[in-house]
Amino acid sequence: MAVRDVRMRGFRKRASVDEALTTLASRAAELEAERVPVTEASGRVLAEDVAAAASVPHFRRAAMDGWAVVGESTFGASTYAPASLVLIGEARPGRPFAGALRRGEAVRITTGAPVPEGADAVLMAERAEEITRGDQTIVSVAEPVSPGKHVGAIGEDVPAGTIVAKRGRKLRPQDVGLLASVGAGLVPVVRRPRVRIVITGDELLAPGSMPEGSCIVDSNSVVLRALVARDGGALSPTVRAADRYELVREAIGDGDEDVVLVSGGSSVGPEDHAPLALAEIGEVTVHGVAMRPSSPAGFGFVPGKDRPRPVFLLPGNPVSCLCAYEFFAGPTIRAFGGLPRAWPHPRGKGRLAAKLVSELGRVDYVRVKYDGARVTPIMTSGASILSSTTRADGVVLVPAGSEGHDEGEEVEVFLYD
Repeated sequence: MAVRDVRMRGFRKRASVDEALTTLASRAAELEAERVPVTEASGRVLAEDVAAAASVPHFRRAAMDGWAVVGESTFGASTYAPASLVLIGEARPGRPFAGALRRGEAVRITTGAPVPEGADAVLMAERAEEITRGDQTIVSVAEPVSPGKHVGAIGEDVPAGTIVAKRGRKLRPQDVGLLASVGAGLVPVVRRPRVRIVITGDELLAPGSMPEGSCIVDSNSVVLRALVARDGGALSPTVRAADRYELVREAIGDGDEDVVLVSGGSSVGPEDHAPLALAEIGEVTVHGVAMRPSSPAGFGFVPGKDRPRPVFLLPGNPVSCLCAYEFFAGPTIRAFGGLPRAWPHPRGKGRLAAKLVSELGRVDYVRVKYDGARVTPIMTSGASILSSTTRADGVVLVPAGSEGHDEGEEVEVFLYD
C-alpha cells in the first residue's frame, strides 16, 4: 500500500491488532525442510514422520545381571536341592558369548548383553552362586527361572518400521535420543528462519558500553536477540544504522534473511525514516496499530528469492519494542520454523488488586505483579521504562472490545517466566 508520511503529522488511522495478525497469518507459511544430524536436532520441528530403521533392541538382551540359561534346566531347583549348571563363558555388552548354550550349561551375563543362542532365560545373580569343583566352575541354582524370564525380546521397545516421531513435533532431548537409538542419522526438520536485527538511532551505544553524555546504551538488540533465540530463529549479526534515510534504507534492504526486525525510526519524529524506506524497496502493509504501548508499530514486506520477506517496524522505546515483537514478529518467526503462533508463555489466573482502565478499540499490554492469586498492575508503566518489565511477573492483555477490568475481577496473566 502507499504509505503516508506521518513524520510530525501523526497517524490518521490505526489498524486493529486482529487485522494485523490476520494479515500476518495469511503470509507466514512454514519454511522448507532441511536435514540435520541427530546430534543437532533437539529443539527443532520435524518436517516429516520418522520411522524406526531398526528395532530396539535389535537382539535378545539380558534384563538382569546373572546367568543365561535354558530355563527348563533349573526346574525343581531349591535351596535344599540346588540344580548344578556348568559355567562355559560370559557375555557382556558389546562382547557377546561366541557359541551356543545347551541344557545344563550357563553363561555369566550382565544387563544389556546379548543372550547367547540356545538360552531362553536369565537367572538373577541373587538366585545362584558360582562354586569351583576341580577344573570346572559350577553355577549352583537355588530357585528355578521360567523360559523368557529377564530376556528382552527383539523390538520389545520399538519394532522396526514403527513411526517414532510425527511431523510437527518439537523434538525434546529424549526424542532425539530415541531417534538415535533407531538408527536415524540425518533428521528432516523445518528450516530455522534467519533473522536480521537492525538498530537505528544516532544516540545509541553498543551493548557493553557505559552510558555517557547524551548517548544511551542499546538494550533493544539484546532483548530481541534473546527473544528470537527463544522462538527458534537463527540470528545474523546485528546491523546498526545512523538516523540517515539512505543508511536505514540500505540496512532494511540488504541481506537475504527470512525476517528483518527494525528497532526505532517508526514513529512520527523527523528522523523516523523506516516506514518510508521500507515503502521504497518493498511494501508497508500496516503502520500504526490500535494498541498501548507500541502504537507506532508496523510491518511490510521486501522481495525475497523464494517469497516476500517480512520486515517488522518495532518502536524504539524498550517496552514498546518488546510488546510489538510479542504480538507480531514472534508469532511469525515461530510459524516460519513450524512452531505454534500462540504466545509461548505459561499462564495463570488471579483477581485484580486494582481497576484496569482501557479504551474501546485499543488493546492494552499491562505489566503486572502476580503471586498465584492476586494480580497487581505496575504503576510505573511508561513505554520507555524497561525496568517495569523486570519488576513485573507478566502481563494482562485487555482486548479491544473491553473498557478494562474492575477490581476483584478474574483475569489471565501471561507470565514472563
